[in-house]
Amino acid sequence: MKRLTLIAAACVLAAACSPQAEPAADETASAMPAGDAMMADGKMGEMDKMGMMAPAAGDSEATRGYKAAMMGQMEKMPAYEGNADIDFMKQMRGHHQTAIAMAQVQLAQGEDAQAKELAQQIITEQEREIAVIDAWLASPAGTEPAGEG
Repeated sequence: MKRLTLIAAACVLAAACSPQAEPAADETASAMPAGDAMMADGKMGEMDKMGMMAPAAGDSEATRGYKAAMMGQMEKMPAYEGNADIDFMKQMRGHHQTAIAMAQVQLAQGEDAQAKELAQQIITEQEREIAVIDAWLASPAGTEPAGEG
């Protein structure tokens, strides 16, 4: 049962991180009152999410660690360059680094053996994928100017 719960939680987290989880900026703008449309670029949604990431008095050490990992991701994500391939690789690298940071919190604070095993697997796999991304970014394909990739 715990394994099913962990799998369900992972699916929910993956869906929440999906670009389809939030409406596009133009959809948001059409659904907002005119005075609020200037926030349609997604900034308001990000500000709301960052508020959820702020440390709270009742947060456990693990929660503080997870929040720090997520805030670190937001602060360290590279700017988009306009090249779909390069942007994908750079954004995924940041996402993978956050997954590793969260898995490290689980290893340090978690108690469930299956959750800890999954956390270690995540670290191993994400580190492997980061190495692939880094090699791609260092290759000629990873250094093409926008519009040529």
